[in-house]
Amino acid sequence: MATQDTQAKPKKSLIINAFVMMCSGHQSPGLWRHPEDQSHRFDEVEHWVELAKLLEEAKFHGIFIADVLGGYDVYKKGLESAIIAGAQWPVTEPLAVIPAMAAATRSIGFGVTVSTTYEQPYHLARRLATVDHLTKGRLGWNIVTSYLDSAARNMGQKEQAAHDDRYAQAEEYMRVMYKLFQSSWRDDAVQLDRSKGIYTSPELVREIGHKGKFFDVPGPMIVHPSPQRTPLLLQAGTSRAGKVFAAQHAEAIFVSAHAAAVCAKSIAEVRQLARDQFGRDPSKIKVLALATPILGRTEEEALAKLKDFRQYASTEGALALFGGWTGMDLNLYGDEEELRQVESNAVRSTVEAYARFSPANSKWTKHTVAEHVSIGGNGPVFVGTASQVANGLEAWIEEADVDGFNFAYALFPQSFKDIIELLLPELRRRGLFWDDYAAPSGTYRENFYGKPGQKHPIEEHVASTYQWRAGVPAGEHTIPE
Repeated sequence: MATQDTQAKPKKSLIINAFVMMCSGHQSPGLWRHPEDQSHRFDEVEHWVELAKLLEEAKFHGIFIADVLGGYDVYKKGLESAIIAGAQWPVTEPLAVIPAMAAATRSIGFGVTVSTTYEQPYHLARRLATVDHLTKGRLGWNIVTSYLDSAARNMGQKEQAAHDDRYAQAEEYMRVMYKLFQSSWRDDAVQLDRSKGIYTSPELVREIGHKGKFFDVPGPMIVHPSPQRTPLLLQAGTSRAGKVFAAQHAEAIFVSAHAAAVCAKSIAEVRQLARDQFGRDPSKIKVLALATPILGRTEEEALAKLKDFRQYASTEGALALFGGWTGMDLNLYGDEEELRQVESNAVRSTVEAYARFSPANSKWTKHTVAEHVSIGGNGPVFVGTASQVANGLEAWIEEADVDGFNFAYALFPQSFKDIIELLLPELRRRGLFWDDYAAPSGTYRENFYGKPGQKHPIEEHVASTYQWRAGVPAGEHTIPE
């Protein structure tokens, strides 16, 4: 519940994204079986265009699209459970559909997950810049280093590189991307001078000459500067290496946990790192938490929806997802085995974190875990009226200092329709959500910061130091290392 002290503080204008994936169910495996669910249409362009139009009319900031490059094969040491349950399987490629959504809308942004681990930066920079052009600057990039060994094997490796090694590579990857996006072309390099026959001034395009431990990229960038130059930068890592990476590079951080207390310390650490090590204003780094609202006009109606959803949820699919997220195969344990008493410290501590915030369950078996994960994945499920759900969101804002939410669905698209019809009006009534885009027809970054004209990374962000600005001679702007 929101306290009087909370009410007295200045209100945050929340950033609201829809959290989706190019698959069925996403965070709620098995719900594709529900007669009202349409998530199986994920391979139809109309499916995504309809969603984009629906969410833009409601003034969502963006559509945040998750992605993986491999299947969830830890549970039972194979893919069968994920394949049968449709647990993030099959998954299609997210960048492909964004231009279609952009063509049907004007202002909503599109955050897409792309890994730094399995693709050369030059190739990805070209693809991201192209989509930023086609969307008129409404692209965000969720930077990940990947976490599934199944993906590594399909990319020609025996297993993933060590965690910190992946982040070391990602750090150099970002420097290459900034050089390509920000330094290779001057802002005004494209002339389109018909009288002189000059399309682009060659002296305003240059090689980046990057030579590093992981990448050798001479350049120049093959795509001219896009509206944002660098897409809005999103990130989701919470390890020590992930926090340092986010503190330097992220404009928004995506967190997922079942309770605000789990996130609060991590969020505070990232903001302190950003200030102390990278000279950034911590308030400029926005944190978005995963949440799944199940809404009713009455509490009874919302609880009835949850009960209805439970009968379609897939416990096997949930255990497959849990295995991929944690690396733990709960099939190794008996149906009635109390997981807080097994020999594995990792399993005990992970399950204890779940149990700590769900005291209603006295015994935690693998089936308890599956029920917990099967609706809403690794995030809280808020069940109730719009007022009750808004109270829950405000408690997260107060305790964890989050700036917005990535709303997942139980039913597609009905969960989003419920959010639009019931929750957003309540958030507006409380002064927590805007009435319209700050920059209609603007870029994702302009609307993200609520600052028309802020198309490029803000001055204090590391990417800004790479930008070759209009009018600056080549000799007066060196490319940072």
